Amino acid sequence: MKIVACIKRVPTTDAQAKINADGKSLDSAGFQYMTSFYDEIAVEQAIQTKEASGGDVTVLTIGPSEASKEVRECIAKGADAGIIMTDADWTGRDNLATAKVLAAKLSEMGAEIAFFGKVATDRDNSAVGPMTATKLGWACVTDVVELSIADGKGTAKRESENGVETLSFSLPAIITCDKGLNEPRYAGLKGIMAAKKKPLEEVSFEDVPNQAQVDSLELPAARKEGRIVGEGAAAVPALIDALRNEAKVL
Repeated sequence: MKIVACIKRVPTTDAQAKINADGKSLDSAGFQYMTSFYDEIAVEQAIQTKEASGGDVTVLTIGPSEASKEVRECIAKGADAGIIMTDADWTGRDNLATAKVLAAKLSEMGAEIAFFGKVATDRDNSAVGPMTATKLGWACVTDVVELSIADGKGTAKRESENGVETLSFSLPAIITCDKGLNEPRYAGLKGIMAAKKKPLEEVSFEDVPNQAQVDSLELPAARKEGRIVGEGAAAVPALIDALRNEAKVL
């Protein structure tokens, strides 16, 4: 089975956002990067699928050459190869353009199943996986917390506002992975050493123009400083008054 795990390189969660002078982009100087949290779950599920059903796992990303760090980390956990679709404007690519590029590559690779994180931890759009499936005409199940695949078919459970849904689907398919689906493994020393010898390609692609553009960026307004209204039970009337008349939440 040809299995692909699509990942995104994102700033670490402690990165301090600063806006560039153009007012349209972030100043990434000093940023450290990591694999998006939910994408790590996608990589683990891809590896587990290989272990259960056979085949090979390729880690696929759009980004700079420096993303080799994140891709190699995924290979060290058990993936067989990596592909970086090098893109100088990777931080400015919108969801639809990203989906079109990934769909073309997945089709070219002959992928049978592709795993995505349910959301990237930098933009929180939850859009690229479903959009990619739409472009390919594949089945898509999002927010998956339990999965089984056999004989070209699959069954997945996903969490929704109304409870847990169980769905069946046929391959090829795209699965977006939620917390609880698995526990991502750590790379051992053997895997880290082996990853250095496994193939990692950097490839170009036909550019797809963005359908959306950033007009401006601004940081959220600073929160008002808190204040202490008193101590113990004697402070309750003042607290209620502040909540009712100042915060207007009562």
